[in-house]
Amino acid sequence: MSTISANTLIESFAEFARQKNIDRPTMIRILEDVFRNMIRKKYGTDDNFDIIINADKGDLEIWRFREIVDDNSEDIWDHDKISLSEAKRIEEDFEIGEEVAEEIFLEDFGRRAVTTARQTLLQKVKDLEKDILFQKYKDLVGEIITGEVYQVLSKEVLLIDAEGNEISIPRSEQIPKDRYRKGDSVRAIVHKVEMVNGNPKIILSRTSPVFLERLFEQEVPEVYDGLITIKKVVREPGERAKVAVESYDDRIDPVGACVGMKGSRIHAIVRELQNENIDVINYTDNLELYIQRALSPAKISSIKIDKEAGRVSVYLKPDQVSLAIGKGGLNIKLASRLVNYEIDVFRELDGQEDEDVDLDEFADEIEGWVIDELKRIGLDTAKSVLALSAEELVRRTDLEEETVTHVLSVLRKEFE
Repeated sequence: MSTISANTLIESFAEFARQKNIDRPTMIRILEDVFRNMIRKKYGTDDNFDIIINADKGDLEIWRFREIVDDNSEDIWDHDKISLSEAKRIEEDFEIGEEVAEEIFLEDFGRRAVTTARQTLLQKVKDLEKDILFQKYKDLVGEIITGEVYQVLSKEVLLIDAEGNEISIPRSEQIPKDRYRKGDSVRAIVHKVEMVNGNPKIILSRTSPVFLERLFEQEVPEVYDGLITIKKVVREPGERAKVAVESYDDRIDPVGACVGMKGSRIHAIVRELQNENIDVINYTDNLELYIQRALSPAKISSIKIDKEAGRVSVYLKPDQVSLAIGKGGLNIKLASRLVNYEIDVFRELDGQEDEDVDLDEFADEIEGWVIDELKRIGLDTAKSVLALSAEELVRRTDLEEETVTHVLSVLRKEFE
């Protein structure tokens, strides 16, 4: 019956450990742990055993040390004692009180124990590899990495990194316009790392504001060098983003540096984010000015700030309202998140204000929730609603086409 030799066992393990980038001291520690466990199972203790391993050559020496006692001694059953008659079988001229150093061979443990040891060694390396991977990615959270797509699933896209480890971008962390094909190279940030059933799960994100921040660091040297600070990033992934930047050096224009000559720097970021529209704004501690910049490109006539309620009322000329609100209400939504205040938009009435009628006047013909929805997008008078087409109103509000048609019909009658 052939068994695995110590040489074969250690050499195959060392080769496997090297492939997994396990360093030599760790490799020796794992081998010694496994062999000591074998000794404990067979002899009950490993106190009086020495293990010498040379992983490079595949050499293993196990030595058992015992003190020689008289055959009738009470200590004869101690793990570190040996009877004189047994010692003499090893070497004839041994005497009581001397120490016997006896070499134990791997074959002495039996085939099953050696096979188990082999499986344990491989499992320990796999566990260690998982731990190393977990720690590596734990340190990379918030950093950009590149992976290659190898499987596109309904709930996530699986990629492999440069070392062949599996990483994932869940549906929720993908830009809606992202389309993946096997073999594609994808950039994203390491969003979080979790242990799932003993395996590290590495989750990437392309929708996180941090991803946009890191892209600015890659494309704008002044941001990377710390000459320009990104104060805040808010995003509607793949649609629009607002980035507030600040420079502590008066000679540097932070917005100009981030945009680059003819938009060269920002263009690379926009392309990476599936044509996400990026507004770069000069940060300021002056809240009123900051709100004006956040609502760009709209021109604001006046602002009222209610700090206690966390709300801001902005008043604009009629032709500026739609600019402030933006397509699908995105501009005002992102501006609110950027300045950390709820922004309400109001149309500034011109000389014809006596001819216009407040929407609340139509409460008997138009349901209250419909009026509230119109007000939500800054429309608080009849003429402000009539200034927009039915299509525009349907797109901007949560109202059905039928409801919008009814509203327009009611309001038009007022001016006929």
